[in-house]
Amino acid sequence: MSAPETEFPAPWPSGEDVRISGVRAIVTAPEGIPLVVVKVTTTDDGLYGLGCATFTQRWKAVVSYVEDHLARLVVGRYPGDIEDIVRLAKLSSYWREGPVGNNAISGIDQALWDIAGKRAGRPVHELLGGKVRAAADTYLHAAGSTVEETLDQAERLREAGLRHIRLQVGQSGRGTYGATPTADITDPTAPYPGGWSVTEYFRNTPALFAAARERLGDDVELLHDVHSRLSPKQAVVLARALEPYRLFFLEDVVAPEHWSALPDVRAASPVPLAVGELTTSVTDAARLVLGGGVDYIRSHVSDLGGLTPARKIAAAAELVGVRTAWHAPGDTSPVGAAANLALDVSSPAFGIQEGHVYAEQVHDVFPGTLRIEHGWLRPNEAPGWGIDLDEEQAGRYPADHSRHDAWAAHVRGLDGGLLAP
Repeated sequence: MSAPETEFPAPWPSGEDVRISGVRAIVTAPEGIPLVVVKVTTTDDGLYGLGCATFTQRWKAVVSYVEDHLARLVVGRYPGDIEDIVRLAKLSSYWREGPVGNNAISGIDQALWDIAGKRAGRPVHELLGGKVRAAADTYLHAAGSTVEETLDQAERLREAGLRHIRLQVGQSGRGTYGATPTADITDPTAPYPGGWSVTEYFRNTPALFAAARERLGDDVELLHDVHSRLSPKQAVVLARALEPYRLFFLEDVVAPEHWSALPDVRAASPVPLAVGELTTSVTDAARLVLGGGVDYIRSHVSDLGGLTPARKIAAAAELVGVRTAWHAPGDTSPVGAAANLALDVSSPAFGIQEGHVYAEQVHDVFPGTLRIEHGWLRPNEAPGWGIDLDEEQAGRYPADHSRHDAWAAHVRGLDGGLLAP
């Protein structure tokens, strides 16, 4: 295939004649969660790459960003100039950063790394310097409307080989995070009867972990996600209440608007803090890592702009003793999960990897999707990510608007005021 015409020619000559010939976004929802994957094709017949661009809540905006704006910048470029292409995609918008643009850039960035691995005939982790560990330890989520239901799930996960388990328990009100609510109504006399109550949360959460230690013992690491709902002072109160139960980490204790308080919160907290799921720029993540406010950096890699910026965050974390714990629930595509794992096995800063057990239909759509075995994730050894995309299968699962909006609208206090979802 001959090189395509381009409005933006390469700034320097390349020793090879392979060029990017096309860029498009593919959306599929085999588990009901919209996943966006970018496919970058080249003039070398059969050579293409896949990258995760999944911003589930605003996926249509990402698709437009990829196809209407970024494609014209990169078609015709040599695919090996990853750093320059990523910088062009970022700086060309002038107003930069944010989850829409960065996810779009991530799709192209990760696809170019996939192409690089395929051209070299090696998995991406070898292009990053090779392994420093054979596999990544993972954690999965146990949740229920009651403490008993949560701990039943936790026991099943432990029997499956998990050494790290996140625990969440329900409370009254539809704003409950991470577990089934115990009831729709929190306080029938309140202006918003189904509101979320921090008082109930402070009562239920220590009780959950007290019961967990009694039932599960000390040979399993326990984690918990606050989901950004507390004030800095409340975060310290919760952390101290959980001290006897020796949590592996406490996640996202305050909202991004209060991250400047994290060094003080961390200094007062007896529990390690994991923060960063809501970072939407590499600068945000770097400030968390270098600012002394976190023990684990929890960024969603595609929200940073892809593998290229995330590997820089991992390097910075290594220098200051922070560990990585990349965000990776069901709204990370299997391609994005493979990118996380390439960082995990190649970075000395690795701490833990959030895992997701993909349904079998996801494996049909994405052949090569990684499987957790006895709590461990091992990378594919095939060139690139070792993951493909069956577009016919993907078409069987069309995406609709994310269900997150409908839930987030109900995350309110008893007075009716909106809370961080």
